[in-house]
Amino acid sequence: MKIKTKLTLGVGLLFFLIVLLVALGVRQLHTLANDTENILVDNYNSLDYSRNMLKELDKIETDKQSLEKFQHYLELQSRNITEIGEKELTENLLEDSQTFLQQPDNKTVILLIRNDLNAIMKLNMDSIQRKSIVASQTADRAILWISITGSMCFIIAFTLLINLPSTIADPIKDLTESIRQIAGKNYSRRVHFEGHSEFGDLARSFNTMAEKLQEYSDSSLARLMMEKKRIETLINNMHDPVIGLDDTQKILFANEEALKISGLKSADIIGKPVQDIAVYNDLIRSLIQHLAGNSADNSSKNETLTIYADNKESYFEKQIVPIVITPTGETEKKEIGSFIILRNVTLYKELDYAKTNFIATVSHEFKTPIASMKMSLQLLENESIGPLNEEQQHLIASIKDDTKRLLRTTGELLNITQVETGKTQLEIEKSNVLQIVTEAVDATQKLAEQKNIKLFTAFPDTISEVWADREKTTWVISNLITNAIRYSYENASIQVQLSEDDSYVKIIVKDSGLGISSQYTSKIFDRYFRIPGSEKEGTGLGLAISKEFIEAQQGLITVESELGSGSTFTVFLKKTI
Repeated sequence: MKIKTKLTLGVGLLFFLIVLLVALGVRQLHTLANDTENILVDNYNSLDYSRNMLKELDKIETDKQSLEKFQHYLELQSRNITEIGEKELTENLLEDSQTFLQQPDNKTVILLIRNDLNAIMKLNMDSIQRKSIVASQTADRAILWISITGSMCFIIAFTLLINLPSTIADPIKDLTESIRQIAGKNYSRRVHFEGHSEFGDLARSFNTMAEKLQEYSDSSLARLMMEKKRIETLINNMHDPVIGLDDTQKILFANEEALKISGLKSADIIGKPVQDIAVYNDLIRSLIQHLAGNSADNSSKNETLTIYADNKESYFEKQIVPIVITPTGETEKKEIGSFIILRNVTLYKELDYAKTNFIATVSHEFKTPIASMKMSLQLLENESIGPLNEEQQHLIASIKDDTKRLLRTTGELLNITQVETGKTQLEIEKSNVLQIVTEAVDATQKLAEQKNIKLFTAFPDTISEVWADREKTTWVISNLITNAIRYSYENASIQVQLSEDDSYVKIIVKDSGLGISSQYTSKIFDRYFRIPGSEKEGTGLGLAISKEFIEAQQGLITVESELGSGSTFTVFLKKTI
């Protein structure tokens, strides 16, 4: 609980009890005053009137005005009847007084009047005594309640007096002693204030300061210099160029390889803003292009640069690695700089280029014998050469299917080489999209039957023609259906649909298979990308080639998928109208 809250509650409770004590005292005094006023106003007046009437009755024989005074007090008494039975006694007094006025010399009547007055006086005296007892009881109750409330106020005030000062003073005392210890270079000193009060926050800040002071105290300049030299030696012995930047984009270091390919000297760049170096150095300018955008986004992307190094045109893969730390005593991470690594991938590029040339050469060389095989098969099927028995016809049909499959594989290899070399060749013309999709479905029907997968098609009665390369588009749709079959469970189903809008005809391939996690949907069209953990075989090129072919036809290919719920690939082909 916050200290301010504790003070507010303590003082507020004490203030409330004081107000309650005052209100109770005023109420009890008011009740006691009412009881006393009843005695004075009601009974005392009756006694006074009766006493004055007795006094005037004694003087009535000698003083003629006494009769008038007697009647005046009698009238006042008749209006001051407050007790039970006093009304009857007053009425008897009035009757006897009337008789006295008619018979002034009758001594018996005077005696009756005196008895009436004495009875009234006795009645009021008894009432005074009874009301005095009530007033005494009221006073006793007032003393009791005021004492109880006062005791509660005392106990709470005493508790606050004992605890509140120590709640504030003891942490301050501990903190003062801890500061004295820190000033004496005892950096292991810590303060521990439990709770979530202001002192708890202060303790955490103090301990963070002490940890940092201890960290700085335990470190040694010689040790730091040794570690610095060791790191510099490791960086300089790396075969890849490395450039380090701080959080203000000043160059901290550049190893020998980086200096060599950039043509710079260490003394000319260390400690200077990298933007200033980029003004007159083309390589540095290309390396810091990520600073114009979000460095967090660029850190995960590798970019290939062509740089003249080792007396030839070389290829380097640029990687931006941010330097992120968690400061001592803090929880949030902080970026304090970054470094740029250039990985020399020239050898891999040369091998990749050789592989591409080899595939292209082999693919072209395959086409000639495959064509000869197809021609020979056609001659064998010609009955003019000679009839074939049933077994020979089955063998020829099998060889014919294998020839078609080999021809298709050769075509895919050629497609791969075209994409990798950037020399994709398309023959875009008006095409019937229904025929394209039908050929693709027919080509994958046998593969689907092997897994007991049903291919369902939903085609409209009429569909617009599209601008497309028929052969390559058929290959793309076949590839999408093949992937759907490969990643679907047995006895599943795949839907191939056609629809159109104002600008495009849409070819939709929908399966209910494994699906793709949302973190990978944006990467599946990248070359050589395969979903981590996937047990299915593949090169990771099929979807990349498909995307290249479709976009070259001014089309679009998209994917919608959810892990465990299947995938939906949609190909948009531009309409001819």
